[in-house]
Amino acid sequence: MDLIVTRQDQGWQARFGDRVWQAGVGRSGIAVKQIEGDGVSPIGCWPIRRVLYRADKLDAAPVSVFPTAEIAADDGWCDAPNHPDYNRPVKLPFAASHEEMWRKDDLYDIVVVLGQNDDPVIPGAGSAVFLHIASAGYGSTAGCATLTRADLLEFLSLAQADTRLCFQA
Repeated sequence: MDLIVTRQDQGWQARFGDRVWQAGVGRSGIAVKQIEGDGVSPIGCWPIRRVLYRADKLDAAPVSVFPTAEIAADDGWCDAPNHPDYNRPVKLPFAASHEEMWRKDDLYDIVVVLGQNDDPVIPGAGSAVFLHIASAGYGSTAGCATLTRADLLEFLSLAQADTRLCFQA
């Protein structure tokens, strides 16, 4: 069973079996990915690779069938299409463009890493497409999907090893 993210009225929803949660997506909505930085949540079904979390912000690791690891203060994710580490985790400091995984806000307290553009990595075809915690009001992302902390923890506890996240227009 997959987590299906689609438009619902004026917003977005994520459906997993009989569970339905409000969700957030990229600022350009769900569409075919054109280029790095376009703000699109890419149409398709993406396997879940692993779960990352801030141990200093959670009482315990999220309950999940997926490999789980703590985020460290020097963790980053390369989003520079011309760099050999594009769409890969990196250690900071890092000279090329990157996301900082240890954020001051709570959005990356739990990060579900999706297998979008990772096998093989194609430069410019998208990086750092995650499922993570939603901002207040489900503000748009750079292309990720979001749920509230409680909904994300519930989803992870229900997901199975073959569960994917599917963005559907």
